[in-house]
Amino acid sequence: MTEQTNAAGSGAAGWSVEPRLVDAGRGLSWWTEAWPLFTKCAGVWIVMTLILLVILIAVGFIPVLGGLAISLLLPVFTGGWMLAAQKVDAGGTVEIGDLFSGFRDKLSPLAVLGALMLAASLLIGLVAVVLGAGAIFGMITGGALGSSAGVMAGLGAGMLGVLAALALSLVVTMALWFAPALVMLRNVAPVEAMKASFAACLKNTVPFLVYGVLYLVAAIVASIPFGLGWIVLMPVLMLTLYVSYKDIFGE
Repeated sequence: MTEQTNAAGSGAAGWSVEPRLVDAGRGLSWWTEAWPLFTKCAGVWIVMTLILLVILIAVGFIPVLGGLAISLLLPVFTGGWMLAAQKVDAGGTVEIGDLFSGFRDKLSPLAVLGALMLAASLLIGLVAVVLGAGAIFGMITGGALGSSAGVMAGLGAGMLGVLAALALSLVVTMALWFAPALVMLRNVAPVEAMKASFAACLKNTVPFLVYGVLYLVAAIVASIPFGLGWIVLMPVLMLTLYVSYKDIFGE
């Protein structure tokens, strides 16, 4: 059962939420239930996807600031997508303008999510660079001294850097998976939304494993025809995010 309680204090933004545990088979159902939402307005979803891709690619070309801006914008666009999905789920019709509804309704908290994602990405990059630099130094030093042990130690440090970056990336992904939906649809404060998202993913590891396997299969299939299948897979993927949010947090 989903619990909702008013956040204390005048500065708090919304609700605290408790995720629920769902069956492993729901990892499949998130895909099968997202598909009808897509087919109801397939053309509009695809156009929204193309517009979003064009915006992100254009912003990405901005030197230095482009990557930073993308990190800030992604949660805002995702929040708009969640609102559009909720409209279709309730029997309404999605509009192109819904893609930008996060800018109108919840820009500040969604941008905070983006800032936190950016900070986490920089931290992950720093960890990878530090451990990678240590690995290179170890291998160079070991090679110069003719020490195979030094080279192996450097390789070990490099592998540790890769594993640490992957582990941190997984934690960030878990914390952000449901956060835009919680902010946009439940008015949850950004940090609380990230905590609830992480708890939800951790609590439902098995259905997410099922979901992930199906995603890998879908990604391979979508990539075969020159990657054109991603035009469909991307909006469906976003809709699975909404369906999984609705399933775990209730509506």
